[in-house]
Amino acid sequence: MTGRIFHVTRRVGAVVGALLVYVLIWLGLALLIAAAGIRFYWGEISVGQMLLNLMSVETDGGGGAIVWAGILGIGVVPLLITVAIAFWRHTRRRKRHRAGGSMLPRRKQWILRSISTVLVSAVVVGGTTAFSTTVGVADYIKATKSPYDVGDYYVEPTVTGNTDKRNLVLIYLESGEATLADDQLFEKDAFVPLKEVTAAEEGWQSVDNLQQYKGGGWTMAGLTSTQCGVPLKGAGFGSDSGSSAAVDEEGDTYLGGITCLGDVLEEQGYTSVFLGGASSSFAAKDTFLSTHGYSEIKGLADWRAAGEPEESFRSDWGLSDERLMENAKATVDELHAESERTGKPFNLSMLTLDTHEPVHIYDYCNVDTRNEVTSAFHCSMTQVAGFLGHMKDKGYLEDTAVVIMGDHLKHMSAGDAFHEQLDFHENRTIFNRIWIPGQDQTVRQRPGVDQLSMYPTVLEAAGLTLQDHAAGLGVSAFSPGIPESSAQAKEAEDYAELLDSHSPLFYAHAWAGKPGSR
Repeated sequence: MTGRIFHVTRRVGAVVGALLVYVLIWLGLALLIAAAGIRFYWGEISVGQMLLNLMSVETDGGGGAIVWAGILGIGVVPLLITVAIAFWRHTRRRKRHRAGGSMLPRRKQWILRSISTVLVSAVVVGGTTAFSTTVGVADYIKATKSPYDVGDYYVEPTVTGNTDKRNLVLIYLESGEATLADDQLFEKDAFVPLKEVTAAEEGWQSVDNLQQYKGGGWTMAGLTSTQCGVPLKGAGFGSDSGSSAAVDEEGDTYLGGITCLGDVLEEQGYTSVFLGGASSSFAAKDTFLSTHGYSEIKGLADWRAAGEPEESFRSDWGLSDERLMENAKATVDELHAESERTGKPFNLSMLTLDTHEPVHIYDYCNVDTRNEVTSAFHCSMTQVAGFLGHMKDKGYLEDTAVVIMGDHLKHMSAGDAFHEQLDFHENRTIFNRIWIPGQDQTVRQRPGVDQLSMYPTVLEAAGLTLQDHAAGLGVSAFSPGIPESSAQAKEAEDYAELLDSHSPLFYAHAWAGKPGSR
């Protein structure tokens, strides 16, 4: 009886052990392929970026090709390889059994088992290491020990004056990096069309050396940092705080506990409209905008419903910048006419798409460079310049502020262009231009600010006066000085650590609460 129990226990242990080995093989392969895919499409990212974008990709208008590549590469391929290995081992064992159950010499068995163990360990360790390095697990763990908390430096925007408030047009340029304007590094200056209509001698200004905030680098991070003044992190950062449970389970709000650009403008009587070529629901962009004062949000589904021609769409993302800007012209005409009739100001925000890699060359774009990415950027800027020309011709620039800026630096993933020029560039910055009707040209913007300070900068461009020129973690670039208590007054190393900090209590309220609930 004891012998039988021992035999059964040994058999169960062997089966469980074999299953564990196959699970480890599958996990190692999945992590290895995931790491390779992330590096190819996005480069090195953060844990926060991964978590926030895990469910955001869509098969239609949200990087469809990437979705299917992920399903096949991470979900199907590792499983098929693991099943194939299991089948091969099972077939090999049955053949040996049919041949009379001949056993290999003990020494050869030991060698084969050692080789198998080494190979399985290499797959598991290699996959885990590659994945953790790609998503910055070490930095994530290090940030849990930070003594800093964003909530200690967050400033609720307080409007102290609005007699000069004006209409606002806010244009985000997809991957709009100022470095691409360097014709010594690239075949040509891709921003020439936009520079020509936003010349300094015409009254346009810019923030010199505008930086991407540490930890940013994707579209939603660019939108929320410049409209809310805080680094974008999920509510689950720092699970020991209980913050994960505080997230809105229905997904009806997005950073609802923070006062953002659209909230301030709504309080000041603005009508806010957003236009984008991609799916509005991608990365919960529509939820963010509708949570924060935008009453109308148009994206891929709306353009299709409006009858935009099929050739105006790229299959992986959405509507071309040419058609987006044509629609923007009609929209700004309507908003301006309504504003003149009612006296109610408007905010028209938009996000371009053509420069999202892999780039799609439309018929209206003439490729005159060896690298078509450069031409795609040039063509996109031409479309934006055409929209600004329309505003000027209509006289809208007389009562409307315009802020143009990149949403983030250009991605440097393995599949993207310009590694040779940008990988080791010492100071990559974000392109921007600012137009303020009647602005005193002797007023200069404070150079070297990052995206968080663009939040109060945009509010002041709209003609609102802010207490201490501050909002979120930022201080307006129109302010020559920085309050000593501001996050912007911290030393560079301490400021970087603050931006990395998980700040669990702050983000728990930011995602679950209402403005001012902290």
